[in-house]
Amino acid sequence: MRLLLTLILSFTAGVSQAASNFSFDVAPGPHSVGLRVVEQYDYARGYLGQYDVVTGKPVSGETARPMQTVIWYPAQKSGKAVAYGDYFRLGASEERFDNTEAAIAANVDARLKGAPIGGARARAEMTRRMWALRDAKPAAGKFPVVIYAPSFGASTYENADLCEYLASHGYIVITSPSMGAHSRGMSDDLEGIEAQAGDIAFLIGYAHTLPQADTGHIAVAGYSWGGISNVFVAARDSRVKALVNLDGSVRYWPERVQEAKYVQPARVAAPMLFLAARPRSLEDIAKRNKPNASFLNELKYSDVYTVTLPAMEHFAFASEALRFLGDDAYNEYTPAEVSQSHGWMARYTLQFLDAYLKGQAPAKAFLSKAPRQNGVPDHLLTVSAHLSEGAPPTLEMLAYEAAKSGFADIQQVYEKMRKREPKFEVSEDNFNSWGYQLLRTGDKQGAIAVFKLAAVLHPDSGNAHDSLAEAYEEAQDKPLAIQHYQRALELNPKNGNAVQHLKSLGAPL
Repeated sequence: MRLLLTLILSFTAGVSQAASNFSFDVAPGPHSVGLRVVEQYDYARGYLGQYDVVTGKPVSGETARPMQTVIWYPAQKSGKAVAYGDYFRLGASEERFDNTEAAIAANVDARLKGAPIGGARARAEMTRRMWALRDAKPAAGKFPVVIYAPSFGASTYENADLCEYLASHGYIVITSPSMGAHSRGMSDDLEGIEAQAGDIAFLIGYAHTLPQADTGHIAVAGYSWGGISNVFVAARDSRVKALVNLDGSVRYWPERVQEAKYVQPARVAAPMLFLAARPRSLEDIAKRNKPNASFLNELKYSDVYTVTLPAMEHFAFASEALRFLGDDAYNEYTPAEVSQSHGWMARYTLQFLDAYLKGQAPAKAFLSKAPRQNGVPDHLLTVSAHLSEGAPPTLEMLAYEAAKSGFADIQQVYEKMRKREPKFEVSEDNFNSWGYQLLRTGDKQGAIAVFKLAAVLHPDSGNAHDSLAEAYEEAQDKPLAIQHYQRALELNPKNGNAVQHLKSLGAPL
């Protein structure tokens, strides 16, 4: 760390401190911000193969997936002050944790030279003081967890300002770089999304090792590509209680959502805040040649808030970009106007998390108010909201609702769910497994109800009737057991199980 600061100071000696394009005009919360960096591996996943996919050379050393993990947390006012250059330095050791100081310094120097604002201004940016204190002592108490998923191929610090802001207001924020499945470069395919979704899942697991973490309240925030990966995670992990999308790719890559059959609206029931860039024209949308679909419109079982910020193009949702892009990147808006919008993006993110992770009524009220009532300058942003239409039609909710009547009305519950969501269905195999699990718990009538529904939905399935017959036999209902064994044998004359049971019951074949 000292080498980097010495390097930065030597670069900036004699250079006037140029004004930054980025000004984060939000107030910190009541907590100091601690920063910790953990270099670890996800040993459950391979990363490198026998040969390097870039150089073609044989691979040596650790081949598990490297997970440079950055944690911001509520802290006591202690620890070493952090400059932006300390964050920038992290980009030099994302894959290799054993890089030498000289290699890291060379990497930093090369990236600074390529900065759009020019090397001198970029180096001046490195010296700017941040809120975080390195390795500060954690504050007492438990705090909700926010996993931050970076954009396509981006580093952990791309939104360091937002992460510090949330930590100052009582959140633990954890992130790792956005990397492809087997190389540092991300890929714009399903494998790339799944790689980042796996990283998010790893970080959720890591959060459980932190004494400060309230792991009953977890949100996943993602920018751009991270804003599709986080939706994939929510579709298979109900522990995710809220989603924040900073102009997320779930809006721009509907084909990837369609490829993943399990990413369905009913399975993404977590409330979502979608912070959107300046809307595209219909003509621009048509040029992209993408499927004409919006996953956001299909989220009928989630509270969805869409905040649109006309001054912000896609890049403006990352403070890293605002620090280093040239003055010509802002088009008809000024850097100050874009920074102001970025600040309101952060405020809405905090209010949303306060509402859904902390359950704070004033924060929920903030989301429902017109922007002007919240002190937002006129014409800076618009807000629209669509609140959940009820419990999502899933197998879990079907079990929950049906159990209320001891499964007696499972067919009616299933039909109501299908009416609300035609795509919802439970496979015959799932019904069969479910019914036998109920039998093993001793709930014979529940098993009969589940098997009966399977037989109604699949009347030509010999297995469905065979399973129903077994449940009736367990319940000592011999006539109905015989009836359904006979029906199973009619549908499948080779059903040896039905033959055996009919003989034992003394019934004609």
